[in-house]
Amino acid sequence: MAARRFFVGGNWKMNGNKSSISGILEFLNSGELSQETEVVVAPSPVYASLVVDGLKSTHVEVALQNCHSKASGAFTGESAAEMGADIGCKWVILGHSERRHVFGETNELIGAKVKHVLDNTKLNVIACIGEQLEDRESSKTEQVLQTQLIAVKENVQDWGRVVIAYEPVWAIGTGKVATPQQAQDTHAYVRKWVSENVGQAVADGVRILYGGSVSASNCVELSKNPDVDGFLVGGASLKPDFVKIVNCKL
Repeated sequence: MAARRFFVGGNWKMNGNKSSISGILEFLNSGELSQETEVVVAPSPVYASLVVDGLKSTHVEVALQNCHSKASGAFTGESAAEMGADIGCKWVILGHSERRHVFGETNELIGAKVKHVLDNTKLNVIACIGEQLEDRESSKTEQVLQTQLIAVKENVQDWGRVVIAYEPVWAIGTGKVATPQQAQDTHAYVRKWVSENVGQAVADGVRILYGGSVSASNCVELSKNPDVDGFLVGGASLKPDFVKIVNCKL
């Protein structure tokens, strides 16, 4: 089995302006990022074209933070995956916990978005899953993840274009981090589920990222887990520390 290439995504969320993004581009362009790590950054769609044009290295690719499930139409305020592809994006993040729990996106809608992107564009998908604190405390983590995974699985034909990001919602932006063992246990469950419900070859190859207050101080320890294939980073992706996270396997 070929080794899974380490993957680090930076989700900038609704942050940044031309000045601060210029600073981020500076450390991305000059930061000597490990060529062994696949790197993707996700700016606000307002600045996606600016970032695509400002990156000097093709080693760093750009993602949309979200998209609609249709190519065009009367959907004020929405962005189409086709638009992202048109300006040079290579990825889209779908099903992020904030889309689920702040904006009310359902598993069905997220599945429809996954299907549209994979069937109609060349974009790759970072498919996010994760449980809330009450789910973990009531031992429902696996049940919640299974439901979310089913919605993704039903809409994927080519798993080579999909990365799974596990985000314990209780650890996003809270400073709380799943222990390395908690992360490994959950990632192992996800890989086992994929093996049993999709196939062993897909399970061996699919990359499963950890997202939840990842920082320069905890990334090395987390990355040692055999089923943690990288990170989806929030706040730390806006700072030069992001380079340390990208290079954590060196």
